[in-house]
Amino acid sequence: MDYVTLGKTSLLVSRTAFGAESLDCKEIEAFGDEADEKACAIVHQAYEGGMNFFDTSRSKPLCEKRLGAALHGIRHNIILATKTPGQSLSEIRRDLDESLSALESDTVDLFQLENPLIVPRENGPDGIYNGLAALKAKGVVRHIGLATENLDIAREAVLSGLYEVVQFPFSMISAEAAASVVKLCREREVGCIASQPLNGGVVSNIPLAFGFLHQFENVVPVWGTHTQEELQQILFFNSHPPVIDEQFKAEVKKIRDFFN
Repeated sequence: MDYVTLGKTSLLVSRTAFGAESLDCKEIEAFGDEADEKACAIVHQAYEGGMNFFDTSRSKPLCEKRLGAALHGIRHNIILATKTPGQSLSEIRRDLDESLSALESDTVDLFQLENPLIVPRENGPDGIYNGLAALKAKGVVRHIGLATENLDIAREAVLSGLYEVVQFPFSMISAEAAASVVKLCREREVGCIASQPLNGGVVSNIPLAFGFLHQFENVVPVWGTHTQEELQQILFFNSHPPVIDEQFKAEVKKIRDFFN
């Protein structure tokens, strides 16, 4: 497993990361009373495969709970990220308290605002950024980030210099605007997390999707896997990255042209 430092943070994370927001997917729920156990098995498979970065969200409370339970005994080896959809400081603080309880942890390594309507600024009237900075000063959260599906918001967050990590959708069929934000993250030394590396299931060719993202050394994709078999594929290509040759590029271009 390769590891990379997220921007200017001290977080050394696996370049192949685990998106825990899929721990309540229909494939896992199909196990009924054994769904919690199946979710735990997938988390441990990821950990044993070298993944040390696990990303979730308060918007998926069952996923947080299952991830927290699965991390018993290994939390000290894990870099844990969660997000808050709260749009006010009071909502954000409430979400953090609930996340810490669900995750059974005293701290979160990376705490991200999820889809904020604006980019909160230092000394802003909403008090959000200053509130986040205070939580970081107390050690309740180690690093602050912003996750969004809006590329303009992502770009603004990077340029603000206030957020250590920015997360946004980026896959082999993303528009060039997304790649430009990736480049900006690299230039500004901001951690770059790619959500939806399979574009929400639209992309089914895992080798191509993995190989495309693996070209960007500063990008950490969070893979939301639904089954142990799917996770095993991702772990395999982590150990055996596809060769980026002319044929590979032609296949990627064909798929990109189809969707764009």
